[in-house]
Amino acid sequence: MQLTVLGSNGTYGTPGRPASGYLVEHEGTHLWMDAGSGTFAALQDRIDPGEVDGIVLSHAHSDHCLDIFGFYYATRYGRNPRSAVPAFVPEGLEERLAAFLGGGDRDFSDVIDFRVMGPGSTARMGSLALRFGISDHPVPTLCVRIEGGNRSLTYSADTGIGGGLAELAVGTDLLLCEATYQGPGTEKPWPHHLTAEEAGSLARAAGAHRLMLTHIWPTLDPSRSVAEAEDTFGRPVSPAVPGITVKV
Repeated sequence: MQLTVLGSNGTYGTPGRPASGYLVEHEGTHLWMDAGSGTFAALQDRIDPGEVDGIVLSHAHSDHCLDIFGFYYATRYGRNPRSAVPAFVPEGLEERLAAFLGGGDRDFSDVIDFRVMGPGSTARMGSLALRFGISDHPVPTLCVRIEGGNRSLTYSADTGIGGGLAELAVGTDLLLCEATYQGPGTEKPWPHHLTAEEAGSLARAAGAHRLMLTHIWPTLDPSRSVAEAEDTFGRPVSPAVPGITVKV
């Protein structure tokens, strides 16, 4: 199993750094995980959109789902139209996206088969097994553990220190974890995101083998976030740099 970072900025993209989006591949299966702004173009640098076997959209905030509209139009009106591409989503997300699409002759059901997931939900897509939890965030938000070939990747999406991520990440080979803020958790401006220190502590408590930080606030220095996470994780930590591909 391998992970390609399509984008990793927290909240909004900047030049060369799209918002959240990742491609997970294993034995010919291609999973697009989060579709933040700028990630559909980055996805096309890696594979043809027609090769996407399934999609995970963690929640309704635009930096995690906006580019699903580009995928919809390219898939519905492109050279090789497709239908029933599975998309695993939290409760309410399909309705919010459909309202933005506008109705009429534009209907997601022509292209995408939305499947609502909740805590403990499981799914199978090609060679990948998926298990979901609910993150600590103001809107319904999925965290997900993906397993393939005896390897596991766990993705936090957006979360505070609560929610189901810690349980889902137990013993995971790679924890892809948000680290929006720096400094002590007691000083962070919003409780429903993590600091780098908190991400490191969570990864250590879960027994994760490796930790990769993502969703860092765009104006922050990622090297400081890495250093703060290493202090609490006790092992080397890597940043999610757009364009990199790593083996899980």
